[in-house]
Amino acid sequence: MPEKPSTDGGGAGKLSAVRDFFALEHNVAVLVGAVLIIGMGEQLWASFVPKYLEALGATAVVIGFFGTLEAVLDAIYQYPGGVISDRLGRKRSLVLYNLIAIGGYILYALGLHWSLIFAGALFVMAWGSLSLPATFALIGDSLPESKRAMGFSVQSILKRAPHVVAPIVGGVLLQRYGVATGMRIGLVVTIALALVTLWLQQRLYQEKPREQPPERMSLWRSFLVLSPSLKRLLIAEILCRVGQGVSKVFIVLYAMNVVGITAGQYGSLVSLQMTVSILTYIPIARLADRYGRRPFVLAAFALFAAYPLAIGLSPSYLALLFAFAVAGSRELGEPARKALIVDLAHPERRGRDVGVYYLIRGLCVTPAPLLGAKLWELNPQLTFVAATAIATLGLLWFAFGFRMPDTKAGDASSQ
Repeated sequence: MPEKPSTDGGGAGKLSAVRDFFALEHNVAVLVGAVLIIGMGEQLWASFVPKYLEALGATAVVIGFFGTLEAVLDAIYQYPGGVISDRLGRKRSLVLYNLIAIGGYILYALGLHWSLIFAGALFVMAWGSLSLPATFALIGDSLPESKRAMGFSVQSILKRAPHVVAPIVGGVLLQRYGVATGMRIGLVVTIALALVTLWLQQRLYQEKPREQPPERMSLWRSFLVLSPSLKRLLIAEILCRVGQGVSKVFIVLYAMNVVGITAGQYGSLVSLQMTVSILTYIPIARLADRYGRRPFVLAAFALFAAYPLAIGLSPSYLALLFAFAVAGSRELGEPARKALIVDLAHPERRGRDVGVYYLIRGLCVTPAPLLGAKLWELNPQLTFVAATAIATLGLLWFAFGFRMPDTKAGDASSQ
């Protein structure tokens, strides 16, 4: 008689099947764990930074300039982040970026004046911006093309899962202890969680040594060798992100100052947005890996255009619930877009290619918050109408100006 399979073996097989379904290769699992832990801390306060600045004496123009500073840092950090990732390896670079971010959290927590928050942003942005090319490259290195959308989907879910709970907790902290004290409590929690993440990263990441160092090239040359399809995608995304940048830092001010909702209610809106996002990720990722990236990226860009207008037309908390649900749906194309970027990047310079892509995107988005500030002073709703108009241009460019390469190899050859 044939032997019955062992219960342990069956359990191990099921676990392996689950890991395979969700593309949780060892390093990817460590990465998404780090993203989740740090995110739980950051989302206690990240949505309320404009209110923190306001509480510390910043004007609307200063708050708009802070949004511009974030955009500048997000841009200029991408390329060195990619280069460092290719040279030091994914593990050492991610550990380094975590350490830098901890320094920024400390400066935020010590903030006695809004200018110190500007200084802290130089360090805080390390985790979100310097680390992004390393994150993309790690997923590209670890997973085959047929699983990358799922890998990015799981990463996106665990990146956004903290938005479901943490902003509500953060809003309660601000209501109970005041804006400044509530923010500082959240920042102390973030520092503790970041230290836990640092220890886990140092112990658990596995990385093979590179056989040869990556090719050195100038920034301009790094741009020239991007695939043509990647450049076309970049143009569409720039327009959509400029639209987002015009309105992004003023959403919390519109909701709390114009519509008149509380910090706790705003936290619940962010939670709703992330819940809707999370519910779309897994099914869309499976479809994007199986049937292609383009239709899902197109749908995401359409929702990028719709979201700001939905905010600007909201007269009540109930209407904002609908607008933030639209915002959550906007993320359905994110895993497909990220997977498409990695698909079109050269395997030997993934960190650099991703860094160049995000550098150019970020530099183009940089003036958007200042434009939003000027429009805000004229009429708050005008900020959101302009954001929708600009994002619509990106949608149209992607719909009519982007084409998928016949084959990845064929596209690469045109470099």
